[in-house]
Amino acid sequence: MATSRRSRSPNERELQLSRIGRALTLTFAAAVLVAGGVFYGLVVLLDFQEIDSTAKLDAKTLFDLVKLSFGVVAGAGALVALVVAYRRQRVDEVGAHREATRLHTERFTQAVEQLGSDSPAVQLGGVHALAGLADDAPDDNLRQTCVDVLCAYLQLPFTADPGEDPAHEQEHHRYLALRKVRHTILRLIGDHYRRPKGSNRSWQGCDLDLTGVTIDGNIDFDGATFSGGRVSFDGATFSDGIVYFGDATFSGGWVYFGSATFSGGIVSFDGATFSGGWVSFGSATFSDGRVSFGSATFSGGRLSFDGATFSDGTVSFIGIAFSGGRMSPSSAMFSGGTVSFSDATGPAPEGLLDVIGTPTPQEVVLPDIWLPANP
Repeated sequence: MATSRRSRSPNERELQLSRIGRALTLTFAAAVLVAGGVFYGLVVLLDFQEIDSTAKLDAKTLFDLVKLSFGVVAGAGALVALVVAYRRQRVDEVGAHREATRLHTERFTQAVEQLGSDSPAVQLGGVHALAGLADDAPDDNLRQTCVDVLCAYLQLPFTADPGEDPAHEQEHHRYLALRKVRHTILRLIGDHYRRPKGSNRSWQGCDLDLTGVTIDGNIDFDGATFSGGRVSFDGATFSDGIVYFGDATFSGGWVYFGSATFSGGIVSFDGATFSGGWVSFGSATFSDGRVSFGSATFSGGRLSFDGATFSDGTVSFIGIAFSGGRMSPSSAMFSGGTVSFSDATGPAPEGLLDVIGTPTPQEVVLPDIWLPANP
């Protein structure tokens, strides 16, 4: 987890403040040096090369020197006051941050207790409480902690649907209630990743660990932006319903669908933009469903299908637009399904044609090329 993105803790902020005695001494010395420099500059400017040591000070000259001395002292005092005020402000900021962290920790503890309840309704309240805490977190570390807990809930094992058999009616209702909690978390993730990075309530840039989760039903990540950070769907199972990544942006950072299973239902990346960073479907299994990259844009970065298995389903790249980058499906296995690159445009990304054995064209690539099942 990258530490460069994280905010400093209160202790680290306190270490940035110099000792007050040292700060005041340095400030006063700087003021004296500046005053001396100004005085010397005036002497040179006025071309006073010599001072008659026999001359006597009159009352007016003595009074002017006294005023000058008081002016220097006053200026030094003003600088010292500024240093003290600055330090007081920083100490107040650190104290306010510490208090905000303390309140956040108290609310966080309560929200986690709700999430651990046996009641799905209470769990749902804990989910919204944690999402609100992530929005209000005083620094990125605390926001990341809230997101981690929500992801950890999705990774917990759960009992499969026993069906609508009257003998298991209570278990079926509980399954539906807990399913609602899981889907609410996924919906909130989609909502927060759609918000522009840096704006209020945006989670973009946070690490998102959905390793091994089961996504069953209609989930909407439409227009979400996965940039920076690490997003992992490693070993996830996409089944039933529609999971929609339409018009999503995958840029920078690292997005991993390795060993994921796409079975049943539809997973759509239609209109998505893959640019920069690395998006991997390595060792993923595509079967019994439809995965579509229709009209997606692939530019820069790397899109990897190394070790992926395409069987008993349809994977569509129809209308995808290539403009550089690398796609690596060279070790993918195609059997019992259909993969279409029909109407793809742009120069073929490096590595794509390794799997189809066609010379690389210069302009429009792979027009109406279909990959039939290869036993």
